[in-house]
This record gives sequence, C-alpha cells and structure tokens, in this order.
Amino acid sequence: MTINIQYVHMPNSDSLSSIIIKKLEKLHHKFNWIIKAEVFLKLENTASSKNQICEIELSAPGPRLFATAKANNFEKAVAETIKELEHQLKRRKNTFSHH
Repeated sequence: MTINIQYVHMPNSDSLSSIIIKKLEKLHHKFNWIIKAEVFLKLENTASSKNQICEIELSAPGPRLFATAKANNFEKAVAETIKELEHQLKRRKNTFSHH
C-alpha cells in the first residue's frame, strides 16, 4: 500500500506521520486489498477549538472511500477518520463476500 501524507498550510511533523503510517498499516493488515491512501492534514483558521482536520481517501476495488474528522488535536482527528474508514471497509467486505 502506498501512503501519501500532505500537510496543508502547516509544517510537516515526523511524529504525526509515523502515527498515521502505523495506523494505516494496521488497517491494511486487516483489509489487504487497499491499494493507496491519501492523507490530508489541515489547520483551519477559526476561533473554534476543533480546528484540526484529517481527511483520508483510500483507493481500493470499487469506488474510492473517503472520511474526514475535526478535532482539537490531530491524533484524535486521525483516530476518528480511520475508525470511519474501517466501518466503510467492513461494509465493502460484506458486499464482496455476497457476490
């Protein structure tokens, strides 16, 4: 699986990148048919405390999977986004197994 992490309007973070890669590899271990992951980390310029956004798009057989989450830190946003993607992958796996 290819993982591409992009930091939008913010500096790169090696520690955050390693956390994301570790979580995505764990997800790939469960669902080995994932081809590619595009990760976008954005810092929204608002007064709200939940201004850190994580968007992940997965390439897999069928339509692309996409999830996004806002939180007060990137670790929480990444965890929520991956949890949503895992839910979508489970639904897709069930669709595959019925055909």
